Amino acid sequence: MSNDSKTRLAFLGIDNPHGSAWRDLFRENFADRLEITALMPGFDGATTSLEESLNHLPRFDSVDDLIANGGDLIDAAFIGLPNNETPTAAVKLARAGKHILVEKPMAGSAEPAKPVAEAVSESGVNFQSGFIWRYDEIADRLRDMVADGRFGKRLINVEISFTTSDVKKRDPDHYLFDREISGGGFFNWLACHQLDLLFYITGQKIAGVTARTGVFGQHDCEVEDGGAVIMDLSGGGIATFVGGYWLPRWAGESHWSFRGGDRWVHWDPGRAGTGGALDIHGPQPQWNAMEEVFELPPDSTPGYGGNRAVKAVADWLDGGENRNTPQSTVDTLALLDAIAESSETGHRVTCEIG
Repeated sequence: MSNDSKTRLAFLGIDNPHGSAWRDLFRENFADRLEITALMPGFDGATTSLEESLNHLPRFDSVDDLIANGGDLIDAAFIGLPNNETPTAAVKLARAGKHILVEKPMAGSAEPAKPVAEAVSESGVNFQSGFIWRYDEIADRLRDMVADGRFGKRLINVEISFTTSDVKKRDPDHYLFDREISGGGFFNWLACHQLDLLFYITGQKIAGVTARTGVFGQHDCEVEDGGAVIMDLSGGGIATFVGGYWLPRWAGESHWSFRGGDRWVHWDPGRAGTGGALDIHGPQPQWNAMEEVFELPPDSTPGYGGNRAVKAVADWLDGGENRNTPQSTVDTLALLDAIAESSETGHRVTCEIG
């Protein structure tokens, strides 16, 4: 997209759970490069979170209507529609030559997402997805550690945990807990971030999946509220994930551990007073073992996802080599599918994903 003039953006899905925060991100960080020029409310026309400053913009009832009657008003689109609607919308917009930025996870499973990858490839439009943790500085540092062999000959183990506010706090009647609309629950909406990031940091494929998901909390819902996964890494190591909607208030806890034969590292993305922290326990080739605490300063960037999202959107606008591609997004969905299959069958799923 050109830097000479503002990119004209259609915003699809006003009341997406992150909708207003994405609009804040665009307004506060890209006022000189991007302008929302059209709206497709989605969600049965709901506009409860619509800012008054955008109320005057032309609205369209469907993607077909937007392309036919508003196509000359836009260069690109942010797609914040439910999982069952996003793939079709993305395909139509890509084929119309509109650049697309899609909220994660883009679909409820891998199969309906594959046509998006095909349409993007055929049309040549810029693509970006909302897996913004690929733009985290500490994630980059961990990726470099793995690539540089600082863990030793093999990354033995990656341990991931993420727990957050429970189903009651999030409203069990919300569409995120509707299997037909969303495809899954906690794993499709939140664990997908960590699972996608596992590919990015390790640079490895997933060779096997053993999973147990379900409703473990106190509040019934139609989809899983969490679970546990064991993943075989193609490099011979093993990764685990445990998490769910299990905390009785608005809160979140996230931790990663990386272990190799020559060092081990703990990552606390939410450590108070920081923008993320690493506790690094190194080898002892000299008299004293290497020990380090590395912390980033707090991120005060306004809008959804802070500085991570700013870097993701900037990459998208620049048309460069985005860290998220249609295929990487499909791969993450394929991993979610393997997790669901393993849990449903009670067996390990052999695969080659990534």
